[in-house]
Amino acid sequence: MPDLRSFFGLTALAGFALMVSACAPSSDSTGPADRSAADAAWHAERMERLTAPEGWLSLVGFHWVEPGEHSIGGGAECDIQLATGPDRLGRLRLDDSGLHFSPAPGVAPRLDDAIVDREITLATSADGQPDRVYFNDGQASFEALVRGGKIALRVRDAGAHTRTGFVGIERFAPDPGWRFEARFEPHPEGQTIEIANVLGQLEPMPNQGVLVFERDGREFRLETVDEGDGRLFVIFADRSNGTDTYGAGRFVYAEPPGADGRSVLDFNQAYNPPCAFTAHSTCPLPPPENRMDIRVEAGELRYTGPTS
Repeated sequence: MPDLRSFFGLTALAGFALMVSACAPSSDSTGPADRSAADAAWHAERMERLTAPEGWLSLVGFHWVEPGEHSIGGGAECDIQLATGPDRLGRLRLDDSGLHFSPAPGVAPRLDDAIVDREITLATSADGQPDRVYFNDGQASFEALVRGGKIALRVRDAGAHTRTGFVGIERFAPDPGWRFEARFEPHPEGQTIEIANVLGQLEPMPNQGVLVFERDGREFRLETVDEGDGRLFVIFADRSNGTDTYGAGRFVYAEPPGADGRSVLDFNQAYNPPCAFTAHSTCPLPPPENRMDIRVEAGELRYTGPTS
């Protein structure tokens, strides 16, 4: 993944620091001890999700599926060769009616709690929650994603080196100066923003509004993305990328704004995207509006463990 400073250019990066109306750092009544406990709890939950058997660290493959019929499995002779599983897991068929999977003789993959013993049609991410087919006694799985109008398989294995060799994530020391009571400015209902991903694709994503905050007398605006749970999802880049933090930017969530139009934006909870840990994810990249001419010295640092 390229360093964002070279990818976007330092001059262009600086141009996106926008100085508009300000909001001060958060002045809520939460005490330092309470914030420290909440930060520790957030980090523990983050580590639990990341290191779970089906977390991001378990990714071992990403394979495009072209129309037609394809053999799938760990064998070199398979059309789609997986990094894990039996030599022949089965066959995939992609046609106008959808993506279909049929198991090879002698294997017993599962869909939820049922053994797959005949051809099934797989739900993809375009249908909401994609079907996940398990194999290797439930330790590995694949599911179908839609990216840029094309279908791909995402493959997981709980025994992936990226998971078993995980070394933890260093963070900046928590700093209340990076916790802001930001003003939320809503966009018209239905507005979207074009978000690029690491595959070079552009995807329109629901864009609820912008968070406005002040740091060191400067004002910044960050566009938010709606992932459907009411929170404000921010994909951002800053001057620390590529040196102290991951080169392609980081993520942070803010809670839904209150009746006063304010939301707490806490960069102490800024975290690395999945692409920081594995080459098999399809991370979104910060939009131009969210590339800040400032070093955000808060949240997760650059990961130094295995990524393949």
